[in-house]
Amino acid sequence: METFGPIPVALSADFVQNKLRAPSRGAVETLLAEARSLAEAQAAFAVAYIEEKGADEVVIDGRRFKSRVLRKNLNDVGRVFPAVVTIGGRLEQKADRSKDLLEKYYLDAIGNLILAEARSQLIQHLCRRFALETLSWMSPGSLEDWPLEEQRPLFALLDGAPATVGVRLSESLLMLPRKSVSGIFFPSETTFFSCRLCPRERCEGRKARYDEALAREYGLPK
Repeated sequence: METFGPIPVALSADFVQNKLRAPSRGAVETLLAEARSLAEAQAAFAVAYIEEKGADEVVIDGRRFKSRVLRKNLNDVGRVFPAVVTIGGRLEQKADRSKDLLEKYYLDAIGNLILAEARSQLIQHLCRRFALETLSWMSPGSLEDWPLEEQRPLFALLDGAPATVGVRLSESLLMLPRKSVSGIFFPSETTFFSCRLCPRERCEGRKARYDEALAREYGLPK
């Protein structure tokens, strides 16, 4: 297990204003500066190896994961990188305390952008460290095919690593602090997006359009 961080996150006010569709540049700059001062971006990861591959499951370092999509994505893969990324709890605490609903929304959205950038920087770090061209990732709960219950074997695979960066699982299997993300990172020729296999129409975090033909290729019903 290794840690990566603190991760410096540089988001421009122009980028954030565009993402939030905010009319006031000044308000965005102020909140972005505050958010960056409160965020504590860091990650923990491990290097793990695939031991078995079934029809719709894989065994990684003794932990069994059931997912047709994950199994297909790891078809030609032998080494993966389970990881957790977080920005800590101070920013979400600030947002929770705010009485201004718009400020609360902006701080929450900026937190999501900072978390996404921290994850991107982890990918870049892993690619440099292990001489990889491209890494994709899957997170439990992102698809019905790989439900949130798969957090249990993932955290077991990480063997205490999340705690080193202050992340734990709640009884409902949600990560605390909330601005955290876990997953299995794997080498790929092209970037994989779970969104392309998810037909849900309304999703603020969508990164790619649903691809029904691709979903059929993975053996998923609509």
